[in-house]
Amino acid sequence: MGLKIFYVGCESGNTELLSLIEKGETFESSLEALKKIKEAGIKSSVMILNGLGGPKYSEQHALASAELMNQAQPEYLSTLVPEFPFGSERFEKGFSGNWREMTRQELFQEMHLLLENLNLNKTIFRSDHASNHLVLKGILGRDKLRIINEIDLAIQLVS
Repeated sequence: MGLKIFYVGCESGNTELLSLIEKGETFESSLEALKKIKEAGIKSSVMILNGLGGPKYSEQHALASAELMNQAQPEYLSTLVPEFPFGSERFEKGFSGNWREMTRQELFQEMHLLLENLNLNKTIFRSDHASNHLVLKGILGRDKLRIINEIDLAIQLVS
C-alpha cells in the first residue's frame, strides 16, 4: 500500500502513567504494536513526552520509556514537552492533584535519565520540536555520550 513509516505517539512506556492520562495503551500493547510495525518491514518514528508525569512520575516515566525503546529499537525517536494552550486543568484531573509542570532543570534531568538508559543501535534521535527547551540531535548509540554531555551542560546552566 506504499506505507513506509508509522508515527507512533507512545508518550510513555510506563503503564501507570498511561492509565492516568487515559491513553488506552500499556507498555505491552505499545511494544506489541511497535514489533508488528517492524515485522511488516515498516519504519517507526516514536514520540515520548518529556515531563508527562510531572516530578512525581519522572523517574518511572524515563526508565520505562527507555526500556520500551530498547525493546522496540525504533528507527526514529523524538521527545516533545506537553503544552496546554487552553490550560492544564482537564489533564491534571487524572492525577488527583499530584501533578505540576516540570521546571527546565527537572525536564533536563528526566531527559538525562532517559538517554543514559537507552541502548539503541541506529536510532535517529531528535528533540527539536518548538516545545523543547533544548535542541538535541544525533544517532543513538553513536552520539549518545555527546547528547548526554549537552544535557549535563544545560543542567549546569539552569542551576
